[in-house]
Amino acid sequence: LAHPETHSPILGLMGDYIVGLTDYAEQLRQFKQQGQAIDLRSTEIEGVTIVDRYTYQIKVLGKYPQLRYWLAMPFFAPIPWEADVFYGQPGLIKKNITMDWFPVGTGPYQLTENNPNSRMVLEKNPNYHDDYYPREGEASDLKDGLLKDAGKTLPIIDKVVFTLEKENTSYWNKFLQGYYDISGISSDSFDQAIQMAGSGEFGLSDAMKQKGIELRTTIGTSTFYIGFNMQDPVVGGYSEQAKYLRQALSIAIDYEEFISIFSNGRGIAAQGPIPPGIFGYEKGQQGINQYIYNWDSGAVKRKSIADAQELLKKAGYPAGRDKQSGEPLILYFDVPASGPDAKSQFDWFRKQFQKLGIQLVIRSTDYNRFQDKMHNGHAQIFQWGWNADYPDPENFLFLLYGPNGKVASGGENAANYQNTEFDRWFEQMRVMSDTPERKHIIKKMVEIVTDDSPWIWGYHPKQFSLFHAWNKNVKPNLMANNTIKYRRIDPQLRNELQQQWNKPVLWPLWMLVSVFILLLLPAWLMYQRKKHTKVT
Repeated sequence: LAHPETHSPILGLMGDYIVGLTDYAEQLRQFKQQGQAIDLRSTEIEGVTIVDRYTYQIKVLGKYPQLRYWLAMPFFAPIPWEADVFYGQPGLIKKNITMDWFPVGTGPYQLTENNPNSRMVLEKNPNYHDDYYPREGEASDLKDGLLKDAGKTLPIIDKVVFTLEKENTSYWNKFLQGYYDISGISSDSFDQAIQMAGSGEFGLSDAMKQKGIELRTTIGTSTFYIGFNMQDPVVGGYSEQAKYLRQALSIAIDYEEFISIFSNGRGIAAQGPIPPGIFGYEKGQQGINQYIYNWDSGAVKRKSIADAQELLKKAGYPAGRDKQSGEPLILYFDVPASGPDAKSQFDWFRKQFQKLGIQLVIRSTDYNRFQDKMHNGHAQIFQWGWNADYPDPENFLFLLYGPNGKVASGGENAANYQNTEFDRWFEQMRVMSDTPERKHIIKKMVEIVTDDSPWIWGYHPKQFSLFHAWNKNVKPNLMANNTIKYRRIDPQLRNELQQQWNKPVLWPLWMLVSVFILLLLPAWLMYQRKKHTKVT
C-alpha cells in the first residue's frame, strides 16, 4: 500500500486514518530517491502491531467503520515479504517478471496461467487455509438449494478457466452449445434469450427454458446520472429559481424511456443517490423523489411535462425563453469524444430538452480536454457514474460532500455541490454504525439533495446473467469478489448435455450422397446398356 512502486490510489485516504502510514510511505519514498533497495521489514508503521503469526492490529485516528470494507479489498491482501524481495530484483523487473504477472497470495486459487489476451487459469491452492461452506444463510437459501454443500471444504471446484472471446456472437454460440458455463446477455442476443411476461416482468425465452438455463438478475450497486455544475451561472447556484430549473429538467428527461431504449429495460430509475441493497435505500412510497415523481395507484409515476413546464416558468424561462430578454434558453452538454454509437443517445437527450423548448448543444472534446473542463469547473451539464467500492451509504453520499468538490479539491464531487446542512449530517453519519438513527439522518440528507437537485438522478443498472443447469451454488452478489470458491459444477450433466446439443448433423451428408447417387444412376444405367448391347 505504501510502496512507492505501487502508486496506490487509496494511500492518501488511508493515511488520514491509519496512524503512521503517511510517515511510513515518506520513508519508503526517500529510500527510492536515494537509490536504496526497499525492504519493507526495515521500518515499521507506528499504528500497526503484530499480534501473532496470522493477526495484526491497526490503530485508527478517530472513527472509520468503513475500514472493515477496505480490509477485504486487494489493497490489503497479505503478501509474503519473500515475494516482494524476489520480484524487486532489477533483472526480473527488466524482463517484466513482476508481482503483477506472477502474483503470490493466500487465496483459494493460484493463477497458473496469465494471458489476458487469450486465457487465464485458476487452480486450487494446496496451501489454502481451512475454509468451509457455510451452514446457514438467508431465509431463502435453504429453499433454493444453496445449503446442500454445507460444511464442505472450500474451494469446491479444482480449476477455473477464463477464455477471451473477442466476438460476442462467438461467445454466445459457444455458450448455447454448452462450452461456457455462464453468460451475460448482449443487446444482439437479448431477444433470443429474454421475453417479456404479461406483467411486464422479464423471463427466459422458450429456447432457453428448453435447455434448462436459469436467469439470475440483480440491481447493481452503481448509479449513472446527469450532473449540473453548481458553479455554473445558468444551471448552478442555490436560489429557488435555479432549483426549479434543475427540477424541471429532471422531470422532462424520461429515464424510464432511456432504460427501455438503450439498456433493453435492464435498470431502474433512480430516486436519489443510494442504490438498492445499500443501507439507507428505501423502496416504495417512502423512497420516492417527491420533486420528480408521484405515488399513483400503488406505483411510482413520473410527474407530467405540464408540471415541468410550470417549474420552468417559475425558474424564469416560460416556454424555454428568458422572461427578461425573450432569448431562448440554450444549455450545453459536455461529453468526451465518443463513437457513432453515442449519437443516438445525444439525439435522444436533445429531444428530452426540447420538450421544454430548451435547446441542448453537445460540446464534445477529447478525453483529456474534458477532464480539464471538469477539474476547472468549465463544464455545464455532464454525464457521470459511480460503482460502489464497498456496500455503505457513505460511499455514495460522499459524492455530494462539499469538501470533495472537483474544482476545490480534485475530489469525486463532480457537481461541485455544497450544502452546509448536508455536509454537517454527512460528517456525523459517516462514522456511525447501521442504526435507526443513522437511517434517519440519511433520509434527511437525501431529502436535502433531492430538493437541491444537483443531479438528474438517472438510473441503477440491472445485471442479467445466464447459468447452465450444471452450475450449483449460484447467488449473484456484485459486491463480492470471492464467490468462485463456493461454486460447484456437475461435470457429468455438463458432458451429457454437451454431447446431446452437439451431435453431428448427418442428414445433409446423406442428402448430398443421395443426390450424388441419383445424378450418377442414369449414367451408370446407360453405360450398362451400352456394355450389354456390345456383348450381344
